[in-house]
Amino acid sequence: MRKEILRRHVRVCLLVAAAMLATPAAGRAEPVADTIAVNVDQAKLVRLPGKVATIVVGNPLIADVTLQPGGMIVVTGKGYGATNFIALDRGGEILVDRQIQVEGPSDRLVTVYRGIERESYSCVPLCQRRVTLGDSDAYFNNAMSQAGTLSSSASGGAGAGAAAKPN
Repeated sequence: MRKEILRRHVRVCLLVAAAMLATPAAGRAEPVADTIAVNVDQAKLVRLPGKVATIVVGNPLIADVTLQPGGMIVVTGKGYGATNFIALDRGGEILVDRQIQVEGPSDRLVTVYRGIERESYSCVPLCQRRVTLGDSDAYFNNAMSQAGTLSSSASGGAGAGAAAKPN
């Protein structure tokens, strides 16, 4: 009797797991037609109607919107979440009011946990460090410091010599 109950329980669990695997996107919110979906650290071009003079972003920590000539905007994902932007003409009339949904990275991201410390790696095709929101402070700050030193060295800035240690 116990074996039969256990078998039924296992079958039900397997069916539920199979159903969940068959619909992986069921738990993810699909952007509505008026929503601009962009990945964090990525940009998307969007054409706006009319003569836009001013752009207002609800939360600039989530997304940045930059107006370009010809009615184009560049939407850049800064942090996870949703915000909105409003486009106004010179008279202050609202031309566009749309949502922006910023999602996680779309590349092959590997997350490594060392206790409570988190590190992210982009594995396309080889795994390399990738700074991602939510990484541990030490990992994040170390990677950003190295990137800053490299950038400064490449541009011939004053920080180029800071990386060299005296003997």
